[in-house]
Amino acid sequence: MAKTRSFSALCAFFVSAALLTACGGDSGIPGSAVVKVGDVTIKKTTFEHWLEIAAISSAGASDPAAAAAGTKPKVTLPDPPEFKACVANKTKTAPKPAKGQPKQNATQFKTQCKTEYEGLRDQVLQFLISSEWISGESSDQSVKVTDKEVQKAFDTTKKQSFPKEADFQKFLKSSGMTLGDLLYRVRLDTLSNKLRTKVTKGKDKVTPAQITAYYNKNKARFAQPERRDLRIILTKTKAQADSAIGQIKGGASFGTVAKKVSIDQASKSQGGVLLAVSKGQQEKALDNAVFSAAKGALTGPVKTNFGYYVFKVQKITPKSQQTKAQATATIKQVVSQENTQKALDTFVKTFQKKWKDKTDCRKGFITQDCKNAPKAKTTSTGAAPATPAPQTQVPVQPDTAPATP
Repeated sequence: MAKTRSFSALCAFFVSAALLTACGGDSGIPGSAVVKVGDVTIKKTTFEHWLEIAAISSAGASDPAAAAAGTKPKVTLPDPPEFKACVANKTKTAPKPAKGQPKQNATQFKTQCKTEYEGLRDQVLQFLISSEWISGESSDQSVKVTDKEVQKAFDTTKKQSFPKEADFQKFLKSSGMTLGDLLYRVRLDTLSNKLRTKVTKGKDKVTPAQITAYYNKNKARFAQPERRDLRIILTKTKAQADSAIGQIKGGASFGTVAKKVSIDQASKSQGGVLLAVSKGQQEKALDNAVFSAAKGALTGPVKTNFGYYVFKVQKITPKSQQTKAQATATIKQVVSQENTQKALDTFVKTFQKKWKDKTDCRKGFITQDCKNAPKAKTTSTGAAPATPAPQTQVPVQPDTAPATP
């Protein structure tokens, strides 16, 4: 993987936001915290730390050359509610408008700052809250990760991403992250994977009854329709098609005539060969003619929207049906995956409700993962949008989706 992008998925998951107020009183949340999950609080300082990393990541995404060089980009953290620093920075760095276009004003910049802040803030909070959920659930289920396991996982991926220590140090400098930050993320991901393994253990077993039920319900998936190998010639006019037939009957090979007169570019260079045609794949008129023709018979012209076809059926492969015994290996794999996913889905649903009910967030830092979040608006179909499962991500594996427990 490219060194300049290594660890980038970690940083991109975060975003910048403003310093927090220090007042308390939100559902028993201490003044030094923004979120309380059970008896654990997410402190203001922790929040600010990851927000700064997020801001650096956001700035680095627009300047990959600086990141590659190990240069830490300068960032301006959003400063709600007035966003004065953010507005000032946007005013200073805004490109000159095109001729005839008005300059953006402070009000417009403030709206941009607010929108950016709210979206980024929610992503950071989701990460921090999810981290506590995973840690809490791991503790409840006696799932543990040793420092040795974390270090081993980190070292393995670091070696793959950064063969040279100098490149790793450049990343640390440009990302604003510490070694401790990375190890923290690896620990979370390892816990998540262990939880997943525990929840799905034994759920991949498939019984004979399940195999039989799946086979009977999905027999069509294990069937092959009749297939015909053809030689075809397509011409613009009937006269050209008749001429082709005459040449073939006169002793010319089908392939030679096809290469000379056919306008079907897909088969022309192959002498008109078209393999493994199943019913329903061709235009109706041609389809009916092909599956009515006898093997070896020169047939045509057949009029279609594309022109006139002349063809010969070279080979007929009868339809077939795999027996249950023949399909068992495939069925086992499919049903095993379905059983595992069902167990995981059931767990995640319970997991989300359990930990959301334990999560209180300070006003101004409320997301859909918070117990005190407003009810989600219903969609046009009447269903409320689903809250994403708590997520974490391996910090040393870029371009991978966040792992769920």
